[in-house]
Amino acid sequence: MLQLARAARAALPRPSPSLLRPFSSTPIPAAKPTGKKYIDKHGKERRQLVFIERAGSATFKRYLPVTPGRRHLRQPLAEHLHKGEPFRPLTTGKRATGGRNNHGKITVRGRGGGHKRRLRLVDFHRRETGEQEVVRIEYDPGRTAHIALLKHKQTGAMSYILAPAELRAGDTVQSFRSGIPKHFLLDRSEEALISGEVQPEDHGLVDPAAPQSVRPPTGPGGIPKLPAIHEIDITTLRAQALKTGNCLPVRLIPVGTVVHSISLSNTGPGVMVRSAGTSARIVAPAGPGGKHVQVKLNSGETRYVPLDGVATIGSVSNADYQHTNLGKAGRMRWLGFRPVTRGTAMNAVDHPHGGGRGKSKGGNHPRDKWNNGTKGQRTRPPSSKRGNKLVVHERPAYGQKKRRSRG
Repeated sequence: MLQLARAARAALPRPSPSLLRPFSSTPIPAAKPTGKKYIDKHGKERRQLVFIERAGSATFKRYLPVTPGRRHLRQPLAEHLHKGEPFRPLTTGKRATGGRNNHGKITVRGRGGGHKRRLRLVDFHRRETGEQEVVRIEYDPGRTAHIALLKHKQTGAMSYILAPAELRAGDTVQSFRSGIPKHFLLDRSEEALISGEVQPEDHGLVDPAAPQSVRPPTGPGGIPKLPAIHEIDITTLRAQALKTGNCLPVRLIPVGTVVHSISLSNTGPGVMVRSAGTSARIVAPAGPGGKHVQVKLNSGETRYVPLDGVATIGSVSNADYQHTNLGKAGRMRWLGFRPVTRGTAMNAVDHPHGGGRGKSKGGNHPRDKWNNGTKGQRTRPPSSKRGNKLVVHERPAYGQKKRRSRG
């Protein structure tokens, strides 16, 4: 009987495979990625595990998914980086705190562990005058941007700076923070100044974008305080000083120039626009008698920057860092980040999002653990006396578009 039933079932007309596929319980086998094979130096056949992926102008490095952690791993490709060790005298060991203060209390959650690091001592002041040659571009484990190792052509002093995007080994950079070199100046006689043949306005530091900025401060009798009997050669300054990687006072930078590592005082270090791929643009000059210029930051905020501050020409390197995919949670642990529990998974006493029956959101506005508003909620009104008076236009709120600059 069993054989007769099987023969009858086999004699029935079978439906087409296209009708069976949507209702089939067996999954369709996917094509397995295979690496290209090559012969190594020992004569053995091996598979290529690293691939180059291009997305527009960006180049990334992908891996053959021989392990689950490498399936989604994607890293920006930077073939110009130095493969060896850093310059040892300009490094120091990093002492980890695990997110705790001097009393042992956790002040920053989700920190701890991580690989051993050596911090690179980056020069954010740029007080060294004279030409410096770029020895190499290096990776810095303490920041997202790349750094450049410089060697002074005369003294041989070594230093690290933030590497701009276009800077490469062999280029020359210079800092004009401590003064303008003599070959940029045109000699003027003091007798011509006293006799009136040369006006006091023709002396001192003049903005290359003149007449778009203010004149330098003057001393007794209207004579400028800065080089008393010299005037800056504007053509030479624009041709040689406005190069990628050079550090200049803000008063000497024309409108529309892209800058980074901006300092807010004449003696302080560069504190703004230092992350990978960021940049700022000078959008408006200082008016007569003004002390600030308007700078638009990468976040969309427009703020005042004092004329006494300095900035570096160009944008910060490693712009493709934001598209990095670490591939697995272990790489976050190597970087020193521990897991952080979601607020909705906590109890009501532990987080404003906690509590409720099942997986509930509660309907309240997004808050952090200390009940402060997140995701763009204002915490400081513009009319506040403690507000930042140097901000012209605040950065757009969460979900809003950035302003378009007119510069």
